[in-house]
Amino acid sequence: MKRLSLLPQQCILLMSCLLVALEAVPIDIDKTKVKGEGHVEGEKIENPDTGLYYDEYLRQVIDVLETDKHFREKLQTADIEEIKRGKLSRELDLVSHHVRTRLDELKRQEVARLRMLIKAKMDSVQDTGIDHQALLKQFEHLNHQNPDTFEPKDLDMLIKAATSDLENYDKTRHEEFKKYEMMKEHERREYLKTLDEEKRQREESKFEEMKKKHGDHPKVHHPGSKDQLKEVWEEADGLDPNEFDPKTFFKLHDVNNDGFLDEQELEALFTKELEKVYDPKNEEDDMVEMEEERLRMREHVMNEVDINKDRLVTLEEFLRATEKKEFLEPDSWETLDQQQLFTEDELKEFESHISQQEDELRKKAEDLQKQKEELQRHHDQLQAQKQELQQVVKQMEQKKLQQGNPPAGPAGELKFQPPGEHKVGDAPKHPAGDDQPLPPGHVQEPAARTDQVHP
Repeated sequence: MKRLSLLPQQCILLMSCLLVALEAVPIDIDKTKVKGEGHVEGEKIENPDTGLYYDEYLRQVIDVLETDKHFREKLQTADIEEIKRGKLSRELDLVSHHVRTRLDELKRQEVARLRMLIKAKMDSVQDTGIDHQALLKQFEHLNHQNPDTFEPKDLDMLIKAATSDLENYDKTRHEEFKKYEMMKEHERREYLKTLDEEKRQREESKFEEMKKKHGDHPKVHHPGSKDQLKEVWEEADGLDPNEFDPKTFFKLHDVNNDGFLDEQELEALFTKELEKVYDPKNEEDDMVEMEEERLRMREHVMNEVDINKDRLVTLEEFLRATEKKEFLEPDSWETLDQQQLFTEDELKEFESHISQQEDELRKKAEDLQKQKEELQRHHDQLQAQKQELQQVVKQMEQKKLQQGNPPAGPAGELKFQPPGEHKVGDAPKHPAGDDQPLPPGHVQEPAARTDQVHP
C-alpha cells in the first residue's frame, strides 16, 4: 500500500490523499533499457506545496489521520462524491483517542496562528479601513466557533475549502499572469514617455527585435501528442523512439508509483518543449511566461485525457487518449508569443485602476506628511515651553542670590549655611586650652586666677 501525494491544484488528489492506499498498476518493464534509478519502496516522497495559506495545517491533519487504521479502511471504499458530501467526515467519531487528541492540538495551533495574522493585518490597516469579510474568509477551512476541539465539521470544512480553493487555483494564476503582462506593457509605455523622439525610436526598435528573436524558436509539439511524448521517451528517458510503448511510458513517469499521472507529473513532461522557447540566459525570454506556458499545456492535456474530471490521469484514461486521432495527428500548438494576451481596452482599464491606486496612495502619503508636520510643530512648541520654564527658574535662582538667599537644592534644602549660623548640635567644639583666633576688635579678658583666695 502506498500513500498518494498531495499535489497542487488537485481537489481529487486532496481527498485521495486522506489515507487512500492504492496499488500501482503492474506493468512489465525491461529495466535494462531504463536509465537512472526508480522509486525505492518505502522511500518517503516529499509533497509539494499546495499554494494554500493553510497548507501546513492540511498536511498535518492528513498525516495524523493516516495513522488511524479504521479511517484508512473507510477511505479505501469511499468514492469522491461521498467524500465531498461529508460521509467520510462522520467516520471521525470512530478514530482513536490519541488521533482525536492530536487533531485537537493541531486545530488550536491553527486558530492561534490565524488570530495572530488577523491581528497583525488589522493593526496594519487600522487607519485605512478593514475588510472584515476577507478576514473571516481565513476561517473557512475550520469551525472557529469551537477553537478547542477537532470535530467532524472541521474535517468537512477542510475538504470543501481545499476542494474549492484548488479548483480556482489555476484561474487565479491566469488572472495574475495577465496583470503581470499588462503591468510590463504599462511600465514600458511610461518609460517611453520620458524619452526624446530619437531615444524612443531606438527603444521601440530594440523591443521589436527582441520579440522577433523570442519568436524564432523550433516547432513546439502539441502537448500530449505522440510526437511530444516520443521526444520525452528518447531525450529524457534515453530509450529507442522506435520502441515507444504507452504503458511503459506511463509507468516511467508515475514518479511516486501511485497509479496516477497527477498534475505535477504531467507538467514535468513539457520541460523539453519549453526549453525550445525559453532560456533563462536570454534577455528576451521571460521565465514567468514559461511557467504560464507550462500551466496552459497541463490544462490542455487534462481537458483532453482526464475523462472523469478528477484532475488525475489513470492508466486507462492515458491509453484511451493514445488511441484518438488527435494523439497521432494533432493540431499545431500556439505559444504565448503567438497570442494576444490582452486588448487595448483591458490595458486602459488596468491603467485607470493603477492610476486610482496611485492617487489613493499619494493622498495617504500627503495625510501622513501633514500628521508628521503637525507632530513636529507640537514637539517644537513643547521644546520652546521647556526652554522658557528653564529660563524662568534660572532667573529666580539668580534673584535669590542677589538678595542674599541661597539657592535651594532639589529637596528645598539650603545648599550652604550663612556665616555664623549652624544647626542645633553642630556648634564647633574645641579642645580645652586651645587658642582660637578672635574676631577683629574683640579684647580677650584675662582668665581668672585659680590660686587667689576669695573672701
